[in-house]
Amino acid sequence: MNIKNIYSQGTDLLSKAQDLPLLFLRVILAYTFFGPAMLKLSDISATSDFFAYLGIPLPTLNAYMAASTEMLGAVLLTLGLLTRFISLPLLMVMFVAIATVHGVNGFHAIVPDISWEDAFVNGESVKGTLVILQNGYEFVLYYIAMLLVLVTKGAGRFSLDHLIFHKS
Repeated sequence: MNIKNIYSQGTDLLSKAQDLPLLFLRVILAYTFFGPAMLKLSDISATSDFFAYLGIPLPTLNAYMAASTEMLGAVLLTLGLLTRFISLPLLMVMFVAIATVHGVNGFHAIVPDISWEDAFVNGESVKGTLVILQNGYEFVLYYIAMLLVLVTKGAGRFSLDHLIFHKS
């Protein structure tokens, strides 16, 4: 058995499992969008005020649009329904997040050059655990990459998209 055959058999085997990572991506993204959607919807007035502070036009309308897009995205991604289509407005939300909130903070989500002083976790001093958030666009880029996978590959077999729209 040569390396070519081993590679061919290995890729054949791994390709049978390609739908599991797509399911995993959908669930992670659904959870990721659900929290911010609930936060926005729980106090839409505060969300609107924050959007106004950021200079986003029509802040109340855009607060409702962002929150409803994230909430609908969480539901549809969980179900794997209309996955490619809902990923597009979610991508727009992510690009707006970079342009208005995260972009000015640079790339890193966590400050890269910190001194590892003692931090307190649950009231106890724990060495080497100090984390300072920078709120950069690093994580947003990860979400964009995951959404682009779903736009190009679809939801996979473990989805309503597959059950409803699959061509036999």
